[in-house]
Amino acid sequence: MTFDAEIAYNELLAHFGNRVRRNEPLARHCTFGVGGPADVWVSVDTPEDLVGLVTLCAERRWPLLITGNGTNVLYADAGVRGVVARVAINAYTLEESGAGTAFLTVGAGISWPRIINEIAPKGWGGLEFGPGIPGTLGGGVVSNAGVHGHDLGQVLEWVDIVDARQCEEAPVAPTVVRYQHSELELSYRHSRFRAQRRVQFDGEGNPVAAPHKLIEPAEIVMQLGIRLHREDPQQLRAAIEEHKQYRKRTQPPQQSAGSMFKNPQGDYSGRLIEAVGLKGMTHGGAQISERHANFIVNVGGARAADVAALIKEAHQRVYDRFGVDLELEVELRGEWKVL
Repeated sequence: MTFDAEIAYNELLAHFGNRVRRNEPLARHCTFGVGGPADVWVSVDTPEDLVGLVTLCAERRWPLLITGNGTNVLYADAGVRGVVARVAINAYTLEESGAGTAFLTVGAGISWPRIINEIAPKGWGGLEFGPGIPGTLGGGVVSNAGVHGHDLGQVLEWVDIVDARQCEEAPVAPTVVRYQHSELELSYRHSRFRAQRRVQFDGEGNPVAAPHKLIEPAEIVMQLGIRLHREDPQQLRAAIEEHKQYRKRTQPPQQSAGSMFKNPQGDYSGRLIEAVGLKGMTHGGAQISERHANFIVNVGGARAADVAALIKEAHQRVYDRFGVDLELEVELRGEWKVL
């Protein structure tokens, strides 16, 4: 079935009003600042809207790509065909549960800095290690985001997801499922949701985007349950500031998507990339950062193809010299062609 963007736009406009846009530049919605247009862009800010949108797209057979703040995604220069929806569900409740603990129920679209800034002054700790993580908590689940020996999995108790796996084969409604902590397969930069999004490298060394599905991803993080603990607000404020300053000292200031590759066991991707002489290498408007070799930055006018070329070069050179198959942390989305 051919996707008719005008029909989809008009129907979504009736449901979502001015949250729907045509030919929206995705460069506005990712931290790389690159990427072509989405046929149709929509922002959803309630669980009901998210389930309703997935249901509608499944019924109409419209391709749907779900995204967050765009902090770990590289959109193709050709953009994305179909509907791209940003999960902007950021409502939360905080309930004290005794013994110096509280339970946070929070939408997947809330940003890490925002939730920290709102709960830390009230004396609730558990997330204070992440003020420099620019993404959403929902995205943090997928990659089990963390830093300095702390990660989201240490405080996460459950996740509600919209399960659209059955929608691929038939126009059926998705279901909402709750996964408990033990079902999430959390480890270093990994969760049960990660494998389906992993970028592979072909025989020529080109990064290859995951195959297109009707609903991407098929399991969409919608809401999280997090256990917090009582902490002195001044100590929390000091810890937050320390993490901010560390990130400012060690990471490049230009537009990027954070760390490009996971650290291999017992080593660091940045060290390996620097060791093969790629620190500071440029391609078009993209550069392997001179400050930290595991960052690719937009130094001005970069295209997605420039970033992908540097990804290929770094991955291939490290593999050729050290035999290490670096795993990309960033997802490739949209209409990619082989480089």
